[in-house]
Amino acid sequence: MAVKRAQSVTRALSILDAIAARQPIGVSALAKLLGEDRSAVQRAVMTLADAGWIRAAPEPPTRWELSAHIFTIAHLPHSSVNLRARARKVLDELCDKTGETIFLAVPDLTRFVVIEAAESPHALRMVSRVGQVIDSPLSSTHRALLPYFDARRQAAVLGHAPTDSDLREFAETRARGYGLSAGDVMPGATNLAAPIFDAHAEPVAALVVSGPSERLTSERHAEIGALVANAAATLSRGAVSVAGARTEPLPA
Repeated sequence: MAVKRAQSVTRALSILDAIAARQPIGVSALAKLLGEDRSAVQRAVMTLADAGWIRAAPEPPTRWELSAHIFTIAHLPHSSVNLRARARKVLDELCDKTGETIFLAVPDLTRFVVIEAAESPHALRMVSRVGQVIDSPLSSTHRALLPYFDARRQAAVLGHAPTDSDLREFAETRARGYGLSAGDVMPGATNLAAPIFDAHAEPVAALVVSGPSERLTSERHAEIGALVANAAATLSRGAVSVAGARTEPLPA
């Protein structure tokens, strides 16, 4: 028996394809391109926006472009299920070496989400729970991954095109091999993060060391940064080239 198709779903997917190919693009242009009623296109566009698949471009008039959510879906098998399983031992080992909390975070829309964690044994420690959202651009997670995103994805996460200051910081992070946030998000807390790459050299997650600044002092940043960069390299698929990290490819 033939199953009736949902026309509204077909329309929404066609609109998503059209936005991806011609972004940024307005509703009127989409309706004309697809030969659809403008009101129907408007409803589908707002539904896609509410669901987080598209976002309004920064400059007026209102035109639409893909959000970062598409990247999360594209990398899901590597960045969550498979990576989370492979990372468990690495998180525990890094926790033992540093004495601090270690967590794994993946991109989701314009933010990052913790998907695995190993807690420090210290009474005074930073606590990261699975599902915790990281949305501050000052976080070490943002600083570790943004330098390896393309310009469009950087703008989606930042909410604006990267400034000259942002670009200088990206270059410094790539040269150093890890992102650093020392009291920038939470006073007294220091985080160091390194990127994890897939087989196509795309950044899919960040490995983060998190602890009190009184233990993660500036004198230890290079030491801890090298540890987290090396650990992240062991989780990357294919050869990686990040300052301070060994190139230890895993089979794709």
